[in-house]
Amino acid sequence: VQLVESGGGLVQPGGSLRLSCVGSGFTFGIYVMSWYRQQPGKERELVADIASSGGTTYYADSVKGRFTISRDNAKNTVFLQMSSLNPEDTAVYYCNARLQFGMTVDYWGRGTQVTVSS
Repeated sequence: VQLVESGGGLVQPGGSLRLSCVGSGFTFGIYVMSWYRQQPGKERELVADIASSGGTTYYADSVKGRFTISRDNAKNTVFLQMSSLNPEDTAVYYCNARLQFGMTVDYWGRGTQVTVSS
């Protein structure tokens, strides 16, 4: 099983980035996919998630209206489009795949660094 994130980097305040996460080794299309982030000295927090079908999404209040999560099940890929970035968005962003069916199965990527700075 692998989740591989890409698309992170350094961006100026007000800028945009698109993160991608490609999954392999599991049935991607039946998993809820999420993006989490961990800022220095803080716990990992849920940023956004998307249902297996893509029909339902959730966003943390801190990113609502600025970030958009989407998925392409044919390509085993989940995206996070981030806009109007500010320094508080600086974090390592992690991709997560979760399946709950009486027990919970969780897969994590290694993360991609996003730095918002002028």
